Amino acid sequence: MTGKVLVAYGTTNGSTARIAEAVAAVLRKEGFTAEALPAGAVARVTPYDAVVLGGGLYAGRWQKDARRFARRHGRDLAGLPLWLFSSGPLDASASERDIPPVPGVRKAMIRLDAREHITFGGCLEEGAKGRMARMILRSGKGGDFRDFDGIEEWARKIADELTVARQA
Repeated sequence: MTGKVLVAYGTTNGSTARIAEAVAAVLRKEGFTAEALPAGAVARVTPYDAVVLGGGLYAGRWQKDARRFARRHGRDLAGLPLWLFSSGPLDASASERDIPPVPGVRKAMIRLDAREHITFGGCLEEGAKGRMARMILRSGKGGDFRDFDGIEEWARKIADELTVARQA
């Protein structure tokens, strides 16, 4: 294992991209070659030793680019160490308890033999794209609920698992 890790993400307003970048930064700090890329920009996953895939949650579904990535690269992902994350709840619930994956992500976990899934709080701030996002913001339910300490802790856990695999 060379230690090359892809952190791919599907995002609409950039919140999930920031989570992916934080995960990649921790992996680099732990000695891995990690890059965070938009899921739609990844042509192949075969150059990587492991993949982390994340998607924002919208109306109970992963963001479309994350869903497409999982389908398009499914055969290759099934042979790699794979971790999944979602971002979405616009409250503190993701920091207070484990939130199970939505049904579509649960199916992808099983199909791709993912090692783990975690849900992080989301972020929806002024200027967000989409009619639904604007409605949520008008109702006063926006904000930034991402827990970067928790995100970095999860990324260190991935780094620990990869380090053990690298030494085996």
